[in-house]
Amino acid sequence: MSLGIKKGDKVTVISGKDKGKIGKVLTIIPADKRIIVEGINVMKKHLRRRSEAEPGGVREVPMAINASKVLLFCPTCGRGVRFSTEVSKDKSKVRICKKCQKPI
Repeated sequence: MSLGIKKGDKVTVISGKDKGKIGKVLTIIPADKRIIVEGINVMKKHLRRRSEAEPGGVREVPMAINASKVLLFCPTCGRGVRFSTEVSKDKSKVRICKKCQKPI
């Protein structure tokens, strides 16, 4: 099952406590339809010290959110938009913004 969103894409959150925030996709979990976005859904995690070099303590770690809560960010429109995919002349897939009809 393809989500249409790829690692490294810029997305905007459309619902939840982080509504309106924009971040970069770090990880995709297609089996669960969840994604991890940089700076979104950040939780505090208590970690034990594993070695002398790696100290323990409390760290803020981004947790996964449902992929249906984000939209792909269009730099032309300046907001999150729906998109379609088209096959270009050189046989590669291109994502097209539904609002401005320009490639993302």
